[in-house]
Amino acid sequence: MARTNPLQFIQQVRAEISKVVWPTRREVFLTTVMVFIMATLTAIFFALVDLLIRGGLQGILGLFG
Repeated sequence: MARTNPLQFIQQVRAEISKVVWPTRREVFLTTVMVFIMATLTAIFFALVDLLIRGGLQGILGLFG
C-alpha cells in the first residue's frame, strides 16, 4: 500500500470532510426526540411482557406449589 506524506493526508482528510452532509439543528432535535420516544415505548413493552411472564409463572407455580 502506497504511503502518502502528511501534507497530502491532511489535504485528503479535509476534502473528505467537506463532502460530509451535516444534519441541521432541527434534524438533530427530531431524531433525538424520536430516540427518546422509541426508548420509552420499548421500556413499556418489556415491562408489560415482564408482568405477563411473572403472572404466568406465579400462576403455574401456584398450581404445583
